[in-house]
Amino acid sequence: MDPNIFPTKGNLILAQNTLRMSRQGYDLLDKKRNVLIREIMDLNERAKEIQTVIDMVFAEAYRALERANIKMGIANVERLTYGVPRESSVFIKTRSVMGVEIPIVSYENATSGEPLFGMGQTTSDMDIALNKFNHVKDLIIQLSMIENSAYRLAVSIKKTQKRANALKNMTIPRYTALVKSIQETLEERERDEFTRLKVIKRNQ
Repeated sequence: MDPNIFPTKGNLILAQNTLRMSRQGYDLLDKKRNVLIREIMDLNERAKEIQTVIDMVFAEAYRALERANIKMGIANVERLTYGVPRESSVFIKTRSVMGVEIPIVSYENATSGEPLFGMGQTTSDMDIALNKFNHVKDLIIQLSMIENSAYRLAVSIKKTQKRANALKNMTIPRYTALVKSIQETLEERERDEFTRLKVIKRNQ
């Protein structure tokens, strides 16, 4: 028993309460960890799927761009790209998953409205390339959101695991031993007191 804790009924109650709360805390942390692990596994699967699509669409976009360069000339294609507006409408919000702030990214695609090029200026390959690169941009924004979320979840899982281990391997065993020690000491005192009273009663 901890020499600084006197074996009284009051300290026994305090130790039992701490032990009960520690076990409840461990159960909650264990559940939180499991939820976060499931969430990060789902995100990893989505990230793999999106990455596969990005690779495919990128390849299609570059093939279309190569055809446009051949038919229109690299200088003309480069000149037309100057008219493509920069993306400046990305907004980031957050949602909470077991206390972990997960980013939600949204934006207004600046190149998805009116045609950027005149009908006589370009070939269909240029339009295909623009649409493909727009699609890639959408996918990259989704992927960045998922990867950032997965990173935050991984950090939280590590912290949660560390706290759960501290409760399981240190706090709970310590207070389990403390409760047992105080109970044994109090029971021994009760037996001694019972024996003493029996002796006094017999002498009387």
